[in-house]
Amino acid sequence: MKAAIVSSAGQTPVYGDFPEPVPAPGETLVTVTAAAISHVVKSRASGSHYSSSGQFPFVVGIDGVGRLDDGRKVYFALPRAPNGSMAERTVVPEAHCVALPEGLDDITAAAIANPGMSSWAAFTERAKLEPGEAVLVNGATGTAGRLAVQIARHLGARKIIATARNAAALDAVSALGADVTIPLIENGVALEENFKRQFKDGVDVVIDYLWGSSAEHLLITAAKASPDAVPVRFVQIGAVSGSDIKLPSAVLRSSAITLMGSGIGSVPLDRFIACTGDLLRAVVPAGLQIATTPVPLADVEQAWARDDSTRRTVFALG
Repeated sequence: MKAAIVSSAGQTPVYGDFPEPVPAPGETLVTVTAAAISHVVKSRASGSHYSSSGQFPFVVGIDGVGRLDDGRKVYFALPRAPNGSMAERTVVPEAHCVALPEGLDDITAAAIANPGMSSWAAFTERAKLEPGEAVLVNGATGTAGRLAVQIARHLGARKIIATARNAAALDAVSALGADVTIPLIENGVALEENFKRQFKDGVDVVIDYLWGSSAEHLLITAAKASPDAVPVRFVQIGAVSGSDIKLPSAVLRSSAITLMGSGIGSVPLDRFIACTGDLLRAVVPAGLQIATTPVPLADVEQAWARDDSTRRTVFALG
């Protein structure tokens, strides 16, 4: 069968032939119709992601949309290595399949599942967001961040603050539901003053896709400015700005900040699958929007190089 194959760490996937997968007990065969590139997919292909198996060659892709033998249309996640989602067929545990709701097309489902699930799980499983709370999305102009703003609104947030390094792109985030936007282009003192105004008004949940310098300033400002030890749940999801920060110990001792992560390992896999089902069922009624670039799987090498964080590259196989 045809697939997008990585033969060694760091190499761009190539379109080629890969052995047909055979389901083991408890697995199901999926005929894939759509699969999208994500940060996790790229990191696994490079061999740098903490969940990488280290097995080569393998088919890239951790999730997608397809058909089961009985004709049911499903979203599926985490095929058994060395199989992946960017292939004509793959095998996954039966428990890793979620029925797609009526009215949701394959391309949109494949595009929205991974980046949308990142914030859906962070809000519902980790932060336990309640309607009427205020949310700050740090890094809101990428695909996942834009969805985080929309999902926060759908889940009942009363106020949404969006930050980003790309000041111009924040205008589009306002149109998606952000009440306040903060460009991350000022020096540390000025940036902390901007953050301080928001925390004094009350911020309940921070969803962080950047880490690095902006996360340092957010945590320090939250400790200084949150009134009367009001709890702030800070959920770390991505590290676009760097994998490490310098955090004074006094920040945690002098505040009611709860610092946690959300990802594979911090949320049980069955809950991730359940969250994705909840997300997919919400896409149409909530009007969640995502920009996509559908391309044939045969063009994987060129599309891999062109992929960026503003649109989801989705390989169409069906």
